[in-house]
Amino acid sequence: NALAWAFTSLKFDGLGDEVFRDLVIARVVEPTSLLDAGRVLRDLGQSPASYATMKRTLARAAAGKYRDRVATWCFEHARTDGDVSLVLYDVTTLYFEAEKEDELRKVGYSKERRVDPQIVVGLLVDRGGFPLEIGCFEGNKAETATMIPIIKQFQVRHGLADMVVVADAGMLSAGNLRELDEANLRFIVGSRMTKAPIDLASHFRWHGDAFSDGQLIDTVTPRTGHTNENNPDLRAEPVWDPAVHPGSWRAVWAYSRKRAVHDNTTLTAQENRAREVIEGQKSARTPRFVKTAGGKPSLDEASIARARQLVGLKGYVTNIPGNIMPAGEVIGSYHDLWHVEQSFRMSKTDLRARPMFHRTRDTIEAHLTIVFTALAVSRTVQNRTGLAVRNVIRQLRPLRSATIAINGTTQTFAPDIAAEQQAILDAIRNPKHTH
Repeated sequence: NALAWAFTSLKFDGLGDEVFRDLVIARVVEPTSLLDAGRVLRDLGQSPASYATMKRTLARAAAGKYRDRVATWCFEHARTDGDVSLVLYDVTTLYFEAEKEDELRKVGYSKERRVDPQIVVGLLVDRGGFPLEIGCFEGNKAETATMIPIIKQFQVRHGLADMVVVADAGMLSAGNLRELDEANLRFIVGSRMTKAPIDLASHFRWHGDAFSDGQLIDTVTPRTGHTNENNPDLRAEPVWDPAVHPGSWRAVWAYSRKRAVHDNTTLTAQENRAREVIEGQKSARTPRFVKTAGGKPSLDEASIARARQLVGLKGYVTNIPGNIMPAGEVIGSYHDLWHVEQSFRMSKTDLRARPMFHRTRDTIEAHLTIVFTALAVSRTVQNRTGLAVRNVIRQLRPLRSATIAINGTTQTFAPDIAAEQQAILDAIRNPKHTH
């Protein structure tokens, strides 16, 4: 009942499909296979539809464009209760327990180094992590090639002309930034450390590699490797202006002493590993800081020195002028990215979107629609109660009513609800403040 309240409050009952609702609630409570969803629903006191009806519901979800309708309601909720002027984007991969590839499920790059067929999933959320758009692509599609289609789909669906898109450095490609800028969209993306020596050439020339804790350097970065509009002969950093610097984007670099300590520890470990490989104490693939000349490995001292020079730095690239968004706000907006990462963790752990056992594209898309809808319900429950959705489920699931039928007389006994659990129910049903 509590999850059904959240489902209804998001207007998802506008689908008019109780079986779909039950599949979403079952996924929130105990993610499992479609075949086992009936057991979960029976445990919740529901009379589940047959397995055949559930399969037909997946087909109906695809044919009825449920995801488009759910995405519209998600946007309305986020716009009413949150802020859609800034959206966060990230990608992940979902693998399949399958041996053969097809036109969608393909072996591709996997951070976990899996060799199973997979799909690439892009997720767009608001700054609080509430889901706004989801899409899937072939498993061998480059992650950088997924962002623009999802953003444009979101933009067209809701008629948006002005928003800020935030993404990590994995989305940093010249083509992506150009397309976002040409669409009059503002962006904030993480920069790669390889850009630092060029962007900070003036600082290194005039100040060396000395930085103060919390120092911000607002400068420019080349749009492509063929352009450099930052003159290191000038001591002052250039103030980015698209009219003055047509070949550059704005770059903000920040130094953190805490990050420097962490980076130095990591570099020391990498250097020690490189020395052990060179000395034959360890056999491994060629690690960082090992160079080979004439078939003989040696320590790349120059690379280590360059890396040490950049410890503690983190860069951000944007097309938002400094008079509209100060450097500190650029960084703060980027740090909201942990919300989309948290949403992906929820979808892959709490909602167990993977591994998938579906085979056709329509059923895979329908499965993602259920996961997307369940993520919206979970986020709503989490935002209203202030508790992790797993904690809410753990506290509410034991609460049972009992119905006893004797000699044609039926008596129902309500559950004994403690104050703590009643507060959770009240927060979900009558939120004083929502997402």
